[in-house]
Amino acid sequence: MGSFYPKEKIKILLLEGIHQNAVKTFQDAGYTNIELLSGALPEDQLVEKIKDVSIVGIRSKTQLTEKVLTAAEKLWAAAAFCIGTNQVDLKAAAKQGKVVFNSPYSNTRSVAELVIAEIIFLMRGIPQKNAAAHENVWLKSATGSNEVRGKVLGIVGYGHIGTQVSVLAESMGLKVIYYDVIPKLPMGNATSVSSLEELLAQSDVVSLHVPSTPQTKNMIGAAELAKMQEGKFLINLSRGNVVVIEDLKAALESGHIAGAAVDVFPLEPKTNKDPFTSPLQGHSNVILTPHIGGSTQEAQQNIGIDAALKLVNYLDNGSTVGSHTVPELHLPKQEGTHRILHIHENVPGVMTKINKILSRENINVVGQYLKTNEDIGYVVLDVREYVSRDVLDELRALDYTIKARVLY
Repeated sequence: MGSFYPKEKIKILLLEGIHQNAVKTFQDAGYTNIELLSGALPEDQLVEKIKDVSIVGIRSKTQLTEKVLTAAEKLWAAAAFCIGTNQVDLKAAAKQGKVVFNSPYSNTRSVAELVIAEIIFLMRGIPQKNAAAHENVWLKSATGSNEVRGKVLGIVGYGHIGTQVSVLAESMGLKVIYYDVIPKLPMGNATSVSSLEELLAQSDVVSLHVPSTPQTKNMIGAAELAKMQEGKFLINLSRGNVVVIEDLKAALESGHIAGAAVDVFPLEPKTNKDPFTSPLQGHSNVILTPHIGGSTQEAQQNIGIDAALKLVNYLDNGSTVGSHTVPELHLPKQEGTHRILHIHENVPGVMTKINKILSRENINVVGQYLKTNEDIGYVVLDVREYVSRDVLDELRALDYTIKARVLY
């Protein structure tokens, strides 16, 4: 059955070098009007670029602010081809009826493997020995070099990445403890602790795996670092604003923290051509990586397919499974019908008005799917009769309508 809106006219913009698998996924589904950019765009350029775009794909650098989303008058959906969505103004997107997806599981293994590697490197003093060797210094010594077996790894945030780290670490003989604000069942022999302070005090290595929220901003500062035992290690592969960098620098310089690995920063370059600076530069016991926790070929391939498929399913079927803005609906395929999508404010009476319009036009509803959250209602209607643009305009003109379109 043909699309109400021709696929070749649906403009797709993919930023930040999203994997070619995403392009292929769109093309295989019949969407060919695709523009692929290698980097992020500043807000003013993105506002201009996104005006005629129906679908946008980003990674971690591009900021979909309220201003950008408002300028994107034709935008139906966006996807973050990465774990987080903190670079998207989700409230603004929801108010505008724009569906936002991400790919929270596809690079889990890549991040977890890097954490394990950094635990070993830090506890063996590899960063310092590597730096010395590059300066013609031979630091062959066992002093300060330890096996990871039998040591305590404290994981802050026991979600998809935290649990994967937990399993890998335990297989290497580490004892795993974890803290999460939401009660979580342990993997293997891991043990939960009742507070962040308890975890910090007991751990040989602390690894952070929390989302970016007001509660996690600056959650590791001078007071928290002081609660760690002297000579221990900190790893942050979560978000750049979780650790107060100046406080970590002071703890490293005093020797209270023996080493750190940091992959995310409060301010990060937009592209590889822009310079990178950090107060942690020049410390040989610190591993600095350019936000590459999930940057493996395997992860990017998987993310390209996963996020693109979510967008294709929404374009083709109206499915919103995995959405952070519009309520989630998993929709069956229907033959011999036309499908209407209607996103509206969650207030009483909207469905009655929709059905009155369809009834007046003698449009027979054969399937109706509705899901609401606190603010938004999303209804999908399968009807027998062709839906004219006049009927669609009536649906769009209803009070409390945010977005309405005929899918096919």
